[in-house]
Amino acid sequence: MNENKVMMYGTNACPFCVAARSLLQSKGVDWDEVLIDVHPERRAEMIAKTQRHTVPQIFIGDHHVGGFDDLQALDQAGRLDALLQP
Repeated sequence: MNENKVMMYGTNACPFCVAARSLLQSKGVDWDEVLIDVHPERRAEMIAKTQRHTVPQIFIGDHHVGGFDDLQALDQAGRLDALLQP
């Protein structure tokens, strides 16, 4: 995976997924997304990769950021922009 490529597991209705999309969009970031409400068979893949059952689950490159709270904490700490740089 490209080291700064962003990938998110989420659902259409999850407010934390909406907030994560908004934050990524505000950073000018493109991301790939697996909607597990549309593709429920991919939930097992998400759980295997993250050991978590909740969405969103966000990756930057091979780094598992976690959920929206984790993404927001990185941003507030001033560390998110560096992770997103190529």
